[in-house]
Amino acid sequence: MTAQTDDAPPGPALVTPSLARRMACWLYEGMLLFGVVFIAGYLFSTLSQTRNALDNRHGLQAFIFLIFAIYFTWFGTQGQTLAMKTWHIRLVDAHGQALTQARALRRYLLSWVWFLPPIALASLLGISAIETLVLTLVWVAVWALLSRFQRQGQYWHDIWAGTRLVQTR
Repeated sequence: MTAQTDDAPPGPALVTPSLARRMACWLYEGMLLFGVVFIAGYLFSTLSQTRNALDNRHGLQAFIFLIFAIYFTWFGTQGQTLAMKTWHIRLVDAHGQALTQARALRRYLLSWVWFLPPIALASLLGISAIETLVLTLVWVAVWALLSRFQRQGQYWHDIWAGTRLVQTR
């Protein structure tokens, strides 16, 4: 048996983390994003002199969308967010290489499939906020479970973006 050098390629194939681990990371990421939204909202309201939460609502939504794009594009090119580091998950392209900014941005835009379908359906049906929340939770569960039908076990937005989540240990 020979020792592996630092210049040698990684030994085993890229291993997809379990769905439970990926969803735990997903939930932790949501908790961290609460802080990002809080700071971004405070910055937006301070700079725009917004006094009421309903004033400039669409501007705030666009600003937070942009902040999320910067956040996920930046950390996508770095390979890990704090939540991914905690759960020992790395984001790479389909070949195991670091993401480009364009690919990381594409993944961010495609990841909205987690939320846009139930929100659009709720808007069309005119249902209450609680019903929208339930619909969104059901959709998230279905969307996560659909990764079990993908050959590598990846989320479908990762397949479409040419990215994948892999274990780091």
